[in-house]
Amino acid sequence: MRILVIHGPNLNLLGEREPEIYGNLGLEAVNQRIRRLTNSLDVQVDFFQSNHEGEIIDYLHHNRHTADGIVINPGAFTHYSYALRDAVSAVNLPCVEVHLSNIQQREDFRKISVIEPVCIAQISGMGVDSYLQGIEVLMAHLGTIDR
Repeated sequence: MRILVIHGPNLNLLGEREPEIYGNLGLEAVNQRIRRLTNSLDVQVDFFQSNHEGEIIDYLHHNRHTADGIVINPGAFTHYSYALRDAVSAVNLPCVEVHLSNIQQREDFRKISVIEPVCIAQISGMGVDSYLQGIEVLMAHLGTIDR
């Protein structure tokens, strides 16, 4: 079992950028927490972060035949990137959208996700645990764990 964990724009600044919203953990610490969970589930995880929409789309296209699922934090692309939405849909892999902050309790524009309709779930507002729960939801969907 192989899953992709994709971090969108500005997530490379985790731990520095607005820690009161996004927490104090840096991206590598977030990835370590995810890796601990995936190791316990015997799941291979590949991490990717980019601030560039096209690079994320290319990554999805490139891995569409070798991955079993996706957990993605699209960052601000959540709210307007129809190109990313179409790529998630086109690769035909189950996908969970995650967010560190609760996007429903933030600015009005952040409450809308164009990505969510092509995902099996959206999880937000739990900090790094949003990723962990997203992986568990994905694994349950794939039939590898009971949830």
